[in-house]
Amino acid sequence: MKCSIVKAAAGLLLLLGGLRLEAQTFQIGINAADLASLGTVSAEAGVALQRHWTLGAKARLNPWTFNAGDPAEQFQSKHQTWWTGARYWLWHVYSGWWTSSGLQYSEFNTGGIDGPLTREGDAWGATLSAGYSLMLADHLNIEFGLGFWGGYQTYTVYSCPVCGKVVDSAGKAFFLPNEALLSLMYVF
Repeated sequence: MKCSIVKAAAGLLLLLGGLRLEAQTFQIGINAADLASLGTVSAEAGVALQRHWTLGAKARLNPWTFNAGDPAEQFQSKHQTWWTGARYWLWHVYSGWWTSSGLQYSEFNTGGIDGPLTREGDAWGATLSAGYSLMLADHLNIEFGLGFWGGYQTYTVYSCPVCGKVVDSAGKAFFLPNEALLSLMYVF
């Protein structure tokens, strides 16, 4: 599964490799909206390839368990998510409207939030997003956007966040909201 993600990312790089490298602009940033998802920490980096194209990578991490030690009250939305992809900018890189697509992998463990069941597994697939980047200063942007992703996930369901009793184990296709962006980006 991870090998196919690497092959798909390599294929995307080869596809974009035919573009001339003109810009020397880089971007780093964080998605502040991720913090509202039980304290998820995120980081993003990108490089401009041409006037309308950027290549980027993102990582999101949530290692937190809340009310640990109390099986009746414990909950978590643990995950580590990795994304790589490309953005097409309608006007100019790091300015105005954009659309993006990419490949994403996520390892997750969620449970105790809306009931006692806990789901743990892996998901991988393709993403589609769109948004707007507003220049606040010479090197500072704020980005707004929404994204969706679809793919395949394998998971095991447990009867509670702390016990090891397996209720179900399966794999299935999915299509879900991926992210809400409210990102602060530094461009250099």
